[in-house]
Amino acid sequence: MDKDKEKERRATWVPGAVIVGAGPSGLAAAACLAARGVPATVLERSDSLAFTWRHRMYDRLALHLPKRFCELPHLPFPEEYPTYPNKDQFVTYMERYAAASGVAPRFGTSVEEAAFDAPVGAWAVRLAGGEVLMTRWLVVATGENAEPHVPEFPGMRQFSGRVLHTREYKSGEEFAGEKVLVVGCGNSGMEVSLDLCRYGAKPSMVVRNTVHVLPREMLGLSTFGIAMALLKWLPVQLVDRFILAAAHLTLGNTSQLGLRRPKTGPIELKNLTGRTPVLDVGTLDHIKSGKIKVVGAVKEVTRVGARLADGKEEQFDAIILATGYRSNVPSWLKDGGDVFTREGTPKTPFPNGWKGRNGLYTVGFSQRGLLGASSDALSVARDIHCQWRERERE
Repeated sequence: MDKDKEKERRATWVPGAVIVGAGPSGLAAAACLAARGVPATVLERSDSLAFTWRHRMYDRLALHLPKRFCELPHLPFPEEYPTYPNKDQFVTYMERYAAASGVAPRFGTSVEEAAFDAPVGAWAVRLAGGEVLMTRWLVVATGENAEPHVPEFPGMRQFSGRVLHTREYKSGEEFAGEKVLVVGCGNSGMEVSLDLCRYGAKPSMVVRNTVHVLPREMLGLSTFGIAMALLKWLPVQLVDRFILAAAHLTLGNTSQLGLRRPKTGPIELKNLTGRTPVLDVGTLDHIKSGKIKVVGAVKEVTRVGARLADGKEEQFDAIILATGYRSNVPSWLKDGGDVFTREGTPKTPFPNGWKGRNGLYTVGFSQRGLLGASSDALSVARDIHCQWRERERE
């Protein structure tokens, strides 16, 4: 009993919701709640909003989809922005978005644990330093890309060159003239390889599995936009056939380049597994010309390079891990088992994975990018607002 009273004295009740994360997902959730008159406290462990976009993305990054598919609720991109805004333009958009919505995150605030307090009927959010916030509604918006995934290859520690994850990569300029092994063939691996080429480096790109590579545009129109339009009228398998036929005409047979396609079509595969097709922005031309070499899986890292799946050993000056990111939710969220797996990924597929039990919500875990985060934010705000209105009537 004394412990419960002590906990109550140290805890601070927060009006409205607590949102963990001030990236696009967290800002969208807070903005949608603000538009409905529901207050929210946004907690961000870094010193700025959109930290990942601001500090962990390479310089040449631009949105892979047209801006109309990437804008957040209640604020479109500026008309003067290009079709595919670059990294800096997106960060500026995020700053304008937060200002327009009146969202002011608490920066430098790290959540150590969030657990549901059943006797109280609320979430206890414990911060670094001991402060505890109590809330009826907890919105998890730390996203799918909170922590870098860094695989440990045999022998990696003996490598004499640089090993870095793409979160540390900014430009190919510092690798000019070097032989670089890029591990990963997703959008990041493809674009980093292309960027290295433009600065005179000699990249070899590791391709372990099958991958769908599509042109970013077809006949001047966004491939994604074409697919979304066709899906309104046609089944996904038929749309996949059309997209793949058009891709073959535009890009040729990618299997001949060492990029074998999965048996399942790109959209159906995305829906089933979350694997995103690569949208080509010029990398394939450099593979065809031999400027980018496609190699198999890494068996072992040596002191001066790597031994590959075919048994050949090649020398490299640097290794760049384009191996993606993962969720950090399991490290701090307790009692979220109805929503998240042990890996911190959603149990329920889009569009129904945004709500859990006891006032727990998620935004940005739909494996649908910014479009999915916007959909989640709108749904979460609508649901919390209904409960907020009922409490005001009591």
